[in-house]
Amino acid sequence: MAVAIQIEHLTRRFDTVTAVNALDLEVRTGEVFGLLGPNGAGKTTTIKMLITLLPPSGGTARVAGYDILREARLVRRSIGYVPQLLSSDGALTARENLMTSARLYHLPMAERQPRIDEALTFTGLEGAADRLVRTFSGGMIRRLEIAQAMLHRPEVLFLDEPTVGLDPIARRAVWGHIRDLRASEGTTILLTTHYMDEAAELCNRVGIMHLGKLVALGTPAELAAQAGPGKDLDDAFSYFTGAELGEESEQGGQYRDVARTRRTARRLG
Repeated sequence: MAVAIQIEHLTRRFDTVTAVNALDLEVRTGEVFGLLGPNGAGKTTTIKMLITLLPPSGGTARVAGYDILREARLVRRSIGYVPQLLSSDGALTARENLMTSARLYHLPMAERQPRIDEALTFTGLEGAADRLVRTFSGGMIRRLEIAQAMLHRPEVLFLDEPTVGLDPIARRAVWGHIRDLRASEGTTILLTTHYMDEAAELCNRVGIMHLGKLVALGTPAELAAQAGPGKDLDDAFSYFTGAELGEESEQGGQYRDVARTRRTARRLG
């Protein structure tokens, strides 16, 4: 089976703290893969290395066939990224945000407007295309950000906590768009989430990280079964990490993680 992301001994150290410790992982082409773990487990650090925002201290990875160190520019051309913090400009309309993205991705002039119209229709935002984004609901903002990240039709899409701060209806709307992307475009999607129902609903496979290491890998059903009869993914999370969902990690970065999550929830709410 083809591999979209190949990670080999990927490591990142911050002074005396090893945030990601010799990570080995393959994400298959066309799958939705969930990277789970407590705050401070190394999930966001892993994504930042894969999208070339953070150099590794050791090891390497290939994304869409390109080496993150030697071919960083080609990696960036091949991916989309929706961060946890808001990335759309509230002072612009949805259409203006998409046009900005089209320019940043160097889309040919003739393709820009058709791609923007297609993205607005795909995400159900065509009726709000010329409204300022600061008037949008949290779910609409997330859909716009996914549209921006997909405008250049990347092979791999990274979503960092894509539904944090959203109400249940908006969360399910975002889930629907993630499924549609995989079905219509064959996009490989790697997402992080603290919602176990989200991972169980969307992901073909999940990996659980703890203290910088991958401690479990498999389908949601397989990991639940390893936790014991009648268990679900919430139970598997506790089983493999030794922590309840939401329990604070003793590793560095916890305050920053919580502050970021709360800021995002306030802005989307």
